[in-house]
Amino acid sequence: MGTVIDSHFLALTALVTVGYQFIFFLITALLKFDKVTDFAGSTNFIILAVLTVVLKGTWHFRQYYFFQVVLSLLVVIWGLRLGLFLLMRILQWGEDRRFDEMRGNFGKLAMFWTFQAVWVWTVSLPVTIVNASDRNPSIQAQDIIGWIMWSIGIIIEATADQQKLNFKNFPENRGKWCSVGVWKYSRHPNYFGEILLWWGIFVASTPVLKGADWLVILGPLFLTLLLLFVSGIPLLEVSADKKFGNVAGYRVYKSTTSPLIPLPPVVYGNLPSWFKKAFLFEFPMYNRNLPQEGQNWNRTSFGQTSSGLKMH
Repeated sequence: MGTVIDSHFLALTALVTVGYQFIFFLITALLKFDKVTDFAGSTNFIILAVLTVVLKGTWHFRQYYFFQVVLSLLVVIWGLRLGLFLLMRILQWGEDRRFDEMRGNFGKLAMFWTFQAVWVWTVSLPVTIVNASDRNPSIQAQDIIGWIMWSIGIIIEATADQQKLNFKNFPENRGKWCSVGVWKYSRHPNYFGEILLWWGIFVASTPVLKGADWLVILGPLFLTLLLLFVSGIPLLEVSADKKFGNVAGYRVYKSTTSPLIPLPPVVYGNLPSWFKKAFLFEFPMYNRNLPQEGQNWNRTSFGQTSSGLKMH
């Protein structure tokens, strides 16, 4: 079993990930410096992708090695873009508020960094297994489809991040929620892009998957469930509802804007609630924290308030 695990780089990537995250855990715990948290997560993906593709590199001609390099390069581009963006943002804004309740609690801090290590290792599984493979298929439709999905995903994610940052950097927008650009069509377009690009990486990995290798689907599945139900959308929805739940304009924005998949507000707002819940991820948990008072807001005011919508 040990030989099999090592041949797939699973043990190696687990050890590297735990060691890398442990270093940053010590920095956070001992120096009380948590501004490098997201940078540590993003760059860990880069390390695993580069390490595995280099270790498996066959320096004689092998057609699929090119696709392994491409897939690893996609992870590197994503990691560099997101890691540097988040690092620059936290340096500009100051301390990471997620750690307000953790800085003095060693146990909670350790749990956070452990979970981050699990996240990195699990989501990296498709690239890890692809880079460990000796199979040599020719280019498949899945490769092209996966690359297209990744391209669309990273464009949406990067655009959403930058538009939101630009919006929040304007003093007149302080205390408002963002409805500009792609945020008009999704309440969490950055998460949509993130999910799409990682499913794209999985799709591009399928030509070399065989038997138990298909378990790498746990990578994008874990990411999707994490953002939909744990540390992504639920936390941000709760935060926004607490701040703006009594504002009629916010309620209109929320009722006419898709939580994840970008759609025109006029389309989404007129869809039946059962359809939204069943197919568009509008789960009841995203709305249960809205204050009960003032629910009879006027939908006709949407056109007058959309340009000044408030944001968390």
